[in-house]
Amino acid sequence: MVTFVPSVPGPLADVPAFHRAIGGAESNVACTLARAGHRTRWISRVGADGFGDHLVGRIAASGVDVGAVRRDPDRPTGVYFRTAGDRDATGAGRAEVVYYRKGSAASALAPELVDRDELWSGRVLHLTGITAALSASCRELMHRLTRREPGRPLVSFDVNHRPALWRDADPRLLADLARGCDLVFVGEDEAATAWGLPDADAVRAELPEPEVLVVKQGAAGATLYQGGERLHVPAPAVDVVAHVGAGDAFAAGFLSATLRGLPPAERLRHGHLTAAAALTVPADLAVPPTRAHADALAALDDAAWGRLRLGPGWTDAKDGTDLTGRTGLTDGTDRAGAGGGRGDEGAGGTRQEVRT
Repeated sequence: MVTFVPSVPGPLADVPAFHRAIGGAESNVACTLARAGHRTRWISRVGADGFGDHLVGRIAASGVDVGAVRRDPDRPTGVYFRTAGDRDATGAGRAEVVYYRKGSAASALAPELVDRDELWSGRVLHLTGITAALSASCRELMHRLTRREPGRPLVSFDVNHRPALWRDADPRLLADLARGCDLVFVGEDEAATAWGLPDADAVRAELPEPEVLVVKQGAAGATLYQGGERLHVPAPAVDVVAHVGAGDAFAAGFLSATLRGLPPAERLRHGHLTAAAALTVPADLAVPPTRAHADALAALDDAAWGRLRLGPGWTDAKDGTDLTGRTGLTDGTDRAGAGGGRGDEGAGGTRQEVRT
């Protein structure tokens, strides 16, 4: 979608002007992975309108292959407006978020409109629960894509529960979709809201099928379940500018580390670091740290990791040799953790493919 962000704080009724940006969970992940040095393709539908031109151009400028994006001559590109504040766990609270996406081009996605060869051509196919909330045809598509079949790529799924989008459908469907995936991301708070589950262990009991389950726990960090292993990695302290896009960034950081074959603890740390890049900028999308910088921070011992504090501008460091300045090692007090957050949207080495 095209996102309109207020030029000044305040309720939508009083905002005199808005800045145009881009938003969307899957495209956020694709853009962040591309900026981290991976080959990515975004598969979607947008209107044959100026907003569609803007979206496709901006996403392509991040290095994402947009050749599989279809233009719909009959339906518009979705848009949404939000206030400058952050959402709470229910999607409301301190902020207003207004979607204009009913009848949009993306809501018309359906199994017959998506080419399976395009979807299966990468090592990872990344999906989110937001698509399933848009329409009955989108839900049919998501059921098809999460069906376990021989030869499919690793299927990654971010639950991304948005209560405002599930007023006409049962959010338990998100659990059904998750069971068909290989790697699942879910916030502990959204699991409580959507499914009534009290903690991370209860989420794993509810979703035993995915090979890897990552439960994001806000400032407390994230817990990974793989086979019989349970691993918790705390989040670093972050001086938060805005929470929007942090969940998508966490997924991108974790997927990047997964594609590189890094061990589970480092995958979680890379997720936290990429989320911290999003948390320290006002927009949905942020430039992730360079691979060398992220690797250096992810390799810190537990004590140094616990003292790490990240503030605006910390990703400006070009490598991992200088951990001073905006990347601070503090006493760890007064924490606001990266923790994956809730998303709304280069380095060297071998390039790998992801489809979203």
